[in-house]
Amino acid sequence: MHAFFVDGDGLGETKSIDDVRALHAEGRMLWIDIGEKTAPLDELLTGDFGLHPLVIEDIWSDRALPKIEDFEAYLYVLVHGVKSAPGSHALDLMEVDIVVGRSWVITHNGGASCIEAARQSLARSPKSLKRGPAWVLHAVLDHLVDDYLPVLDSYDEQLAKLDEAVLEKAGTPAGHRILSRLLALKRALQGLRRVCIHQREILLRLSRGEFDEVPQNAMPFFRDVYDHFAHITELTDSHRELASNAIESYLSMQSNRMNEVMKTLTMIATVMLPLTFVAGVYGMNFEHMPELKWLYGYAFSLSLMALIAIVIVLWFRHKRWF
Repeated sequence: MHAFFVDGDGLGETKSIDDVRALHAEGRMLWIDIGEKTAPLDELLTGDFGLHPLVIEDIWSDRALPKIEDFEAYLYVLVHGVKSAPGSHALDLMEVDIVVGRSWVITHNGGASCIEAARQSLARSPKSLKRGPAWVLHAVLDHLVDDYLPVLDSYDEQLAKLDEAVLEKAGTPAGHRILSRLLALKRALQGLRRVCIHQREILLRLSRGEFDEVPQNAMPFFRDVYDHFAHITELTDSHRELASNAIESYLSMQSNRMNEVMKTLTMIATVMLPLTFVAGVYGMNFEHMPELKWLYGYAFSLSLMALIAIVIVLWFRHKRWF
């Protein structure tokens, strides 16, 4: 646990639960970033800050979708940060819990970088904490939204490379890997879109001033965060459509190449069919077949087969099927 508080013109920090309890009793402005669950920490959240047991349960558990709940003395916001390794199509969502009171903020995260970024920003300039808890909430959400852009840029680069690979490898043995990557990327974008839809609604409600914990002078800043996230939602939808189009292009290219293969096999069968007929006729075991005792019968039959094959091939070339 790390707790930050305004100390004169600077910023103080403590890891002691007793210090946090004393500072809260004094009415000091506090930002508490909690870590692992412990009995003393649960007692602090329940007894001193008066958090509802269901809120505490949500903080320690993982939820798939964002949400916001307005209690009488505080506001509970659950959002998701995002992280993805460069070049990876896997989506790594990290839950961020934020409880905003009158003079305090409690955060809990699963490794999201937005908390650390907001902490560094606060260390450089403690004015956010001095101005009130809503400004700490804004700082966390602002950095959380910024973390989405590198992930979407990475997805954009992957889609561009996969589009080129589709034209070259669709319908080949190497194409199966391309298709699996496209499907995984689309699945990640669908999960991201599902989170974005709910999270955008939360940011919209914060920007409208529906909650007493967000003062009037802070609403323009929350509207700015909402506008940025709305742009991210649009990019997510756009990338998801690109992934779907790439998959359709892959299947179309695969079908076209399959048609070319079937066309080639059909033309080969068409050429061989009359030759098989001629060979079958001369292979019949009848006693009275004039050609069987003809001196040039063998050469004639081979010449006839060759002539038939040449005529069929020339006909295909005339129709531009070759």
